[in-house]
Amino acid sequence: MFIIKLLIMTQKSEKKVFVANLPWSLRGKDLKEIFEEYGEVVYAKVILDRDTRKSKGFGFVEFADSEAAKKAVEEMQGAEINGREVKIDFAVEKPQEQAAA
Repeated sequence: MFIIKLLIMTQKSEKKVFVANLPWSLRGKDLKEIFEEYGEVVYAKVILDRDTRKSKGFGFVEFADSEAAKKAVEEMQGAEINGREVKIDFAVEKPQEQAAA
């Protein structure tokens, strides 16, 4: 007997956004402060390299409601943060694995 792993189709989140091209010096608290203008931020995280602990230049922001996330995506696309033009879109949720026998 073997296990077949099925991947559920990925879908975009309604409340979580992906932000790319961030300044290297930006941290999660900075990201949260910037995006709180659009609504309540549940969390904001800048992704760090696990070995060097330096920013990888991208992060995620999750809002309490989808309207705030939508407004942030619309208004922050191409905005400048510390001289860098950021790219922003709704985050794609990781596929979930299901085991079938």
